[in-house]
Amino acid sequence: MSLPNLEISSICTLFEGNYLKGVAVLVNSLYRQGFRGDIYIGYKGLLSGWAAGAKFNPGLCWSGGQTLEVKEDLLLHFLPLDTDYHLTNYKPDFMLRLWEGPAKSASHIFYFDPDIVVTAPWTFFSQWVGYGVALCEDVNSPLPEFHPKRVEWRRYFERNGIKLVFKENIYVNGGFIGVSEKNRAFLQVWKAVQEAMAKEIGGLHRSSLKGTALLREKSGPFAPFGKTDQDALNAAIEGWEGKASLIGKEGMAFDPGAVVMPHALGQPKPWSKNFLSAAIDGRPPSKADKEYWVNTTGLIRIYNPIYIKLKWCSILLASFIGRFYRRY
Repeated sequence: MSLPNLEISSICTLFEGNYLKGVAVLVNSLYRQGFRGDIYIGYKGLLSGWAAGAKFNPGLCWSGGQTLEVKEDLLLHFLPLDTDYHLTNYKPDFMLRLWEGPAKSASHIFYFDPDIVVTAPWTFFSQWVGYGVALCEDVNSPLPEFHPKRVEWRRYFERNGIKLVFKENIYVNGGFIGVSEKNRAFLQVWKAVQEAMAKEIGGLHRSSLKGTALLREKSGPFAPFGKTDQDALNAAIEGWEGKASLIGKEGMAFDPGAVVMPHALGQPKPWSKNFLSAAIDGRPPSKADKEYWVNTTGLIRIYNPIYIKLKWCSILLASFIGRFYRRY
């Protein structure tokens, strides 16, 4: 009798500095929504706080790799990185390296930014990735076929040996991607696009998210690569022959609708935001802010319960202020 063909999903994220707090809450939310398995966490710097209990694991075949067993059915693997890339530009490289090493048995690999919280059942994600490369629309979407960015992408990459073919108006967010093993080649395309882009932006150590920003003429809303990895991801969709399965802005709570993973864009992040000050400035707590604090109670505890209660008092008061006063 033949055994059933079991599919294995693995998750990864990248962080440095205080984004470790976001990693903890992302993990809590994933477990709450039914994910069980391995989560691979690439990082720069030193492990501290709740992650300091991880133990070196030679079985990962990754120099300095450590594992923290949160539950018997949830393992966190911390993988130090020696790249000079800005981490936002390292996503396809990291996912490919995982598939070639620690996660070689994975049927699917999902990447989440550490400022995302998962609110949909994990069964939704495991089904979704079977429909094509799973992606979510960005707040700055749409980008029509002859938008200056898209036209410039086609011209630039054609000069660099990569042909792009327009598919649709949706411009996706770079904070999430789900890829099945059969669509693994998409990551190779994304990586190749980023490497071609590097010549234009001065190297993949540069990013609009970094303290040392891109050169002035290479950044901003009208620059073809102002969002580096995210622009490269959207160009890769046009350079790949396979299918992408897209959900709308509501997926990341940018628009009303069926939210699956609220994404905290911009600064400050939910773990460092003063909600009352923000509300007085006309910016009430967002869906992502609230879901972050909902998921601070879970497998990984990084806050004192009293501190969480005080935060919720400020969130509720800030939300009340937001009913009468907010920016538009």
